[in-house]
Amino acid sequence: MEIRVGLGIDFHRFSPERKLFLGGVEISHDRGLEGHSDADVLLHAICDAFLGAAALGDIGIHFPSGDPAYAGISSLELLRRVRELLRGNGVVPLQVDATVIAEVPKISPYVPEMRGRIADVLGIPRENVSIKATTPERMGALGREEGIAAFAVALVRLR
Repeated sequence: MEIRVGLGIDFHRFSPERKLFLGGVEISHDRGLEGHSDADVLLHAICDAFLGAAALGDIGIHFPSGDPAYAGISSLELLRRVRELLRGNGVVPLQVDATVIAEVPKISPYVPEMRGRIADVLGIPRENVSIKATTPERMGALGREEGIAAFAVALVRLR
């Protein structure tokens, strides 16, 4: 049995014309995030972490932003498709730890629902999904509330 770790990082700018989705949950906020899909920066980082752990590239390779098939698609669906790619390559998702970096909004009220949705899609115990948040302390573009970033680390097992 081989264990592997993957790292995923993503950034998206705010957009006043969009709804905000993080971790597969709609967040009450005056702006959403720019992107071809629903622009769920947290799920994109998680997808990349699992793809990286399996050495399967990144979400841009599998779900190109120029492909109309992915316009407005739910990132929970992208994560489901990543899970299928993992399974098809003999890779079992085990655990994910993710951090959202943003001045606004505060996500703590939404974290339990995020954890549940992510765990359900990946087919892993809720206890194996960790989501945290931090602020950039008003430094840089994220500190000026221009967008949100997310980092994720995933653990997988090869069959």
